[in-house]
Amino acid sequence: MGFQIGIKDMVDIFLVAILLYQMFKLLKRSGAANVFLGILAFIICWFLVSYVFKMELLGGIFDRIVSVGAFALIVIFQEEIRRFFSKIGSTSKWKSLNSIKRFFGNNHNEEEKSNYDLVQIVLACRNLSKSSTGGLIIITKLNDLDFYLQSGEQINATINSRLIENIFFKNSPLHDGALIISERKMKAASCILPVSKNQSIPKRMGLRHRAALGITEKSDAIAIVVSEETGHISWAVNGQLTVNVKAEQLEHFLSEELGGQ
Repeated sequence: MGFQIGIKDMVDIFLVAILLYQMFKLLKRSGAANVFLGILAFIICWFLVSYVFKMELLGGIFDRIVSVGAFALIVIFQEEIRRFFSKIGSTSKWKSLNSIKRFFGNNHNEEEKSNYDLVQIVLACRNLSKSSTGGLIIITKLNDLDFYLQSGEQINATINSRLIENIFFKNSPLHDGALIISERKMKAASCILPVSKNQSIPKRMGLRHRAALGITEKSDAIAIVVSEETGHISWAVNGQLTVNVKAEQLEHFLSEELGGQ
């Protein structure tokens, strides 16, 4: 009986190829691509030893390793797995549903308030940029950041550009750390965030940029960074950083991402 490949087998191979490619892209951003390639090479060797050359002794050893490999992979790639499912559940992937909600909700006043808040954030970032004052602003979306809120000083204030500028003023006791904005309120300042372990981050970027990437790797939040050295504005989302943007670009980006909230 000859070896036959049907349409179902071709679809199966195609889907596996896409899955492997997406996994490689995700791990490449986190600096774990070499580990992924090593595991893939081991699986190929195991298949050749056990099923092609049928080496019983070496194949038996490989079989024992593979039998506990799933648990080892969960431990090794726990951060990447969390980021993968967070990316799937991100509200930014369901913009069409937000558009339908806005259409039937008829919440014109709410949208005006949201736009006003975004303008205040952009205005503060522009002024911080002009004075080369460092700043890190986190805007939450779906994921809860209460754990990081507790690490800072509670504010619970209305979003205001002047207040944001005062928080990040160089002599202010709250200028270190991040300002977290949630539910259209400035919840807490001087918050401590996780730092990204991505090895591909340029050395010239400091802790603010690494913290911005770190929090967006663990949640669907948006991070805005103003560099203290250059005054450049950057944003991070889904573990990816966009650097040296203008205030107008930032306003457009925030309107696209948060216009439905």
